Amino acid sequence: MPTSRAGFRLLPNAVTVLALCSGLTTVRFALDGRFELCIVAIAAAAVFDALDGGLARLLDASSKIGAELDSLSDLIAFGVSPALLFYIWRLDGTRFGWVVALVFAVCMALRLARFNTLIDAEQRWPFAKEFFVGVPAPAAALVGGLPLLLWLQFGDGWWSSPLTVGLWALLAAGLMVSRLPTISLKTARVPARFIAPALVLVGLAFAVLVVAPFVLMGTIAVAYLLLLPFTIYRYEWLKRHPEAWDIPTRERRAVARAARSARRLGLRSPLRRRVAGGARNVARAVFRPDEPPQPPRLPAGSTNGRTRGAHGRGRERLGLRRR
Repeated sequence: MPTSRAGFRLLPNAVTVLALCSGLTTVRFALDGRFELCIVAIAAAAVFDALDGGLARLLDASSKIGAELDSLSDLIAFGVSPALLFYIWRLDGTRFGWVVALVFAVCMALRLARFNTLIDAEQRWPFAKEFFVGVPAPAAALVGGLPLLLWLQFGDGWWSSPLTVGLWALLAAGLMVSRLPTISLKTARVPARFIAPALVLVGLAFAVLVVAPFVLMGTIAVAYLLLLPFTIYRYEWLKRHPEAWDIPTRERRAVARAARSARRLGLRSPLRRRVAGGARNVARAVFRPDEPPQPPRLPAGSTNGRTRGAHGRGRERLGLRRR
C-alpha cells in the first residue's frame, strides 16, 4: 500500500516531464520543417502543464521539487522551444533574428522567476490570487505564435514577414515581464445558469478544432488579448472597493450595480466614504507596511471631525451634500 501511494504521488511529476518532452520535441519538428506538428507539440505541453497542478492538488502530492520542475519545464516548453521555432521558421538569416529569440527566452525566464517569488510573498492584495502578474507562460507562447498560426491557415502574407514575426515576438516577450494583471483561469468559476451554454461552446470548439485547428488557436489568442483591458479594469476596481474583497466573485456584480446606481442618482455612498475608506487604509498598512496609512478625509468645512455650525450639523444628519 505505501508503495502504491508513492507511485501515485509521483504521477504529477511524470506529467510535468511529459510537458517538458512535448515542448522540446517542437525543436525537432521545426528542424524537419513540419511546423504544423510544432503547434501540436506546444499544445500538448500546455495540456500536460494544466494537468500536473490539478493532479498534485488532487493527490496531495505537492512538493518543492515538483514546483521547481514545473518552472523548468515551462521555461523549456514555452520559452526556449518557441524562441527556436520562431528563429528556424522566419528569423534565420535576418540581422536581429537571434536577438529576438534570446529576448523571448530570457523574458520567459524572468517571468517564471518572478512568479516563483510572488508565490511566497506576504504583501499581496487579498484578491491577488485571482490574477497573474504579466501574461503566463502557455498564453505567451500562444500569443507569440499567432503569426505562425495565420501562416499555416492562410499562407504567406504580411503576418509572416520576418519583421512582423520579430516585432510580434518582442511584444509577447514584453507582455510576459510586464506588471499587467491577467486573468487566472484557476480561480474562474462558471455560474450555474451558464453551464449549458458553456457545454455547447465546448462542443462547437471541438468541431472547429477538427475542421480548422489553427483558426481556433488564433481566435483564442486574439480573444485573450482583447480580454486584457477588461482584466485591468477589474483589478483596478477591486483595489478601489475593499468592501468587495471578501465577497464571492459571482456576487460582486451586485456591488458594482449598486455603485453605478448611486452615481447615477448623485448619491454619496456612506460605506465607501466611512467604512471602505478606513478599510483601505488598514489594507495599506497590512499589505504595504512601508507606507503609513493615510488619515481619513474630513468633509469640507469640518475641524477634527466636527462640522462647523448647527446648520452644517443638520445637513450632515440629513445626509445632504453641501453645495
